[in-house]
Amino acid sequence: MDFEYTEAQRDLSGLARELLTDWAVRHPRPDDSGFDPELWRAMAGAGLLEAALPERVDGGGFGVLEQCAVLIEIGRTVAPAPYSTSIAVVAATLAEFGDDLLVRRLRPLLRGETTFAAALARDFAAFEAERGENGWCVRGSQSMVAAGAFADGFLVEARAGANSVLLLVDRDAAGVTVTGQQVVNGADAAILELREVQVPDGDVILAPEAPGWARRRAALAVCAHQLGVLERALEMTAEYARTRKQFDKPIGAFQAVRQRLADAYIDVEAVRLTLWQAAWRESHGLAAEAEIDVAKFWAAEAGHRVAHTAVHVHASTGIYLDYPMQRYFTAAKRAEFESGTALTHLRGLGAFLDAPA
Repeated sequence: MDFEYTEAQRDLSGLARELLTDWAVRHPRPDDSGFDPELWRAMAGAGLLEAALPERVDGGGFGVLEQCAVLIEIGRTVAPAPYSTSIAVVAATLAEFGDDLLVRRLRPLLRGETTFAAALARDFAAFEAERGENGWCVRGSQSMVAAGAFADGFLVEARAGANSVLLLVDRDAAGVTVTGQQVVNGADAAILELREVQVPDGDVILAPEAPGWARRRAALAVCAHQLGVLERALEMTAEYARTRKQFDKPIGAFQAVRQRLADAYIDVEAVRLTLWQAAWRESHGLAAEAEIDVAKFWAAEAGHRVAHTAVHVHASTGIYLDYPMQRYFTAAKRAEFESGTALTHLRGLGAFLDAPA
């Protein structure tokens, strides 16, 4: 297992950091919509959207490791770019399992003209699908669909008898209702309601392994984004502790502050190592369920601790709406909620390890 960046990861990470840092300087107080169309088109123009996708979709031939490298940089700037849903989940899944017709649906996305959201099963499938004479009929509803408020289409996981299928549903299809939701760090989420929506056979993925594959990629995307958020939040907090003085001393000279920062550093490294272990195994086609559970545990648990340390060290400045730390705090909290509770992952990991070989 190699934790060093590949040349492609270094190049994509550097390009993403340059573009996103420039955007952040020009937009110190972005709105809470979760989406900046100008930034999305700029990322497409720079080749960031297509680079980490297979060549069959005119991508750069790279995969999940390179996607994680880009997501870390998006997290570092908390940029309103739905790369995790549109590229790392939907585009990657269609490229892996879709036929040529589905792959062609990606072309407007890779030009930065559209976005996609993923409504995948959580504890249970929120949608049901039945096959008819002219395609599939899907019904159900799911809340908190990330990037759903502005998405042009949805990759929906639905229960079909004893199995699950993935369906690509257009926002403007008959029977689709999208209601925006305000969440802790913005207004990008939505309730997706499908009432007897008709989906043609060509927009359905029947491969039995596809839903699980998409869910694993979604989990890795959340963890990678969380790593970028926490990494930058810790850097900002350490700099603040170095320059902010009390009693004529930098507050970083006080033992209690040093201990909090040291613990936060260990937490960030735990997120980093568990993410790359899980992503590496996934990229090599190895079983990665247990490793992804561990990565999600650290994204949630360490995310909580680092976010609160950052705010506590900054004191009241940390939650001031005009100060950037507030955006990192809320982004980290959302990733914590999306990753699930630490207890949930420990139970899941325990069940996995106790299962007979």
